[in-house]
Amino acid sequence: MSEARVREALERALGELGVEGVQVHLERPRDPGHGDLASNVAMALASKLGRPPREVAQELADAIPADVAGVRKVEVAGPGFLNFHLRTDELAARVGEVVQGDEAFGRCAVGGSESVMVEFVSANPTGPLHLGHGRQAALGDAIASLLEWNGWSAHREFYYNDAGRQMELLGRSV
Repeated sequence: MSEARVREALERALGELGVEGVQVHLERPRDPGHGDLASNVAMALASKLGRPPREVAQELADAIPADVAGVRKVEVAGPGFLNFHLRTDELAARVGEVVQGDEAFGRCAVGGSESVMVEFVSANPTGPLHLGHGRQAALGDAIASLLEWNGWSAHREFYYNDAGRQMELLGRSV
């Protein structure tokens, strides 16, 4: 994955600056014009190194070779962000991985088939039903599906009160 390779390249560049054991945080910028990945590591290290963040960022950018990790360009922005623009062929390769993975792409077995129960909605039909009840039903089912996607054995519990007088009151409220 490109993100892992960019992180490794940035950690190597930090090593060249004599900085070890720093956790590199990468994120997707809100504005796509700022690149594909961004890091604030230079701003986090500036006080420790006793240097301005933009200067640290520029030194890190210069230490990352142009051909590493599928990066087309590294730029310093704002107070010391590092913005990484990936090569389009690198991004296109990710699409191929998704297509090749088919329906199994992104699945994992972290849950180890352990059981988990997801209880949701608990709507009381004697009171007013509202949009929130429908939203919670969809959200609970989506959470259970995500757990199953990640290897858990999810059991869904949808509670509602449908006995005797309760249903008569529901009929009146509708």
